[in-house]
Amino acid sequence: MKKFVVAAIAALAVSAAPASAADLVTKAKPIAPPPPPAWDVAFGGAIASDYVWRGVTQSNHQPSVASYFEPRYNVTKDVQLYAGIGGASISFPNRAAAEVDFYGGVRPTFDKLSLDLGVWYYWYPGGQCFAGTPTCPNILLNTNVAKADASFVEIFAKANYAVTDTFSAGFAFYYSPSVLNTGAEGFYYAGNAKYTFPAMANGVQFYASGEVGYWDLGTSDSFYGVPAFPAGIKYASYATWNLGLGWTWKVFTVDLRYVDTDLSRADCNAFTSDHTATFDGSFSPINPSGVGSNWCGARFVARLSADLTVNTNLK
Repeated sequence: MKKFVVAAIAALAVSAAPASAADLVTKAKPIAPPPPPAWDVAFGGAIASDYVWRGVTQSNHQPSVASYFEPRYNVTKDVQLYAGIGGASISFPNRAAAEVDFYGGVRPTFDKLSLDLGVWYYWYPGGQCFAGTPTCPNILLNTNVAKADASFVEIFAKANYAVTDTFSAGFAFYYSPSVLNTGAEGFYYAGNAKYTFPAMANGVQFYASGEVGYWDLGTSDSFYGVPAFPAGIKYASYATWNLGLGWTWKVFTVDLRYVDTDLSRADCNAFTSDHTATFDGSFSPINPSGVGSNWCGARFVARLSADLTVNTNLK
């Protein structure tokens, strides 16, 4: 009987003893990492040798600076809402002070497929009217005309698919009911691809990318009419393409790119109202003045940019 009591007391003592370190490691539940912050802010700036947009210079082939500020809200890890404001220096026929962009949308992600759906408003404050008429007395010496307000809106949808960890391809569509406030509809389609090389030991990572786009343009309003088409001119739709090589290091990106279009000098002048264009015999039905523009020709562009987010770079 005494042996039984001693054995029972020993068993109780063992069961009441603290668990060993091995037991604690085995039984402890893994600590899950905290979810990423719902709010974030992206911002950055850039300087480029030329501000070329859809194959057409916006800065008269002069250097341009740009910046942006973009608050973001992650609804879930796969859905992000965003809104932003950006700006860039330009040189427009109407002498607008700058380009100011207001934009917003949603970015859903489905595994390797990333979408971007939103709206973009291009505001060009400080413009003047040039037409040589009683209601618009200012005159451009090359006879081109320009409205005081070139501001316009676009809606867009973009998709990007990560084929592999290093190669991605995408498609984008933009629509405006009045491109540059000319009265002409615009449907822009673009396909792009990018290959990213393995990062080097010093953190530099090279990439190669390219894009092919097509802008289907409609007919302007009567402000841009010519004698043969007083109600407005049908702008020439055109293709544009670019191919470039670049590299990233920390928050910085250097991009070197060749850009071109298939627009003639005559059709380029009719579309842009280039205030620097000169007479060179570039006649066409929608460009009877014979003034030709080089704003849509082949160009090499170098760009240095910095892109940061609060949660990644400022913590």
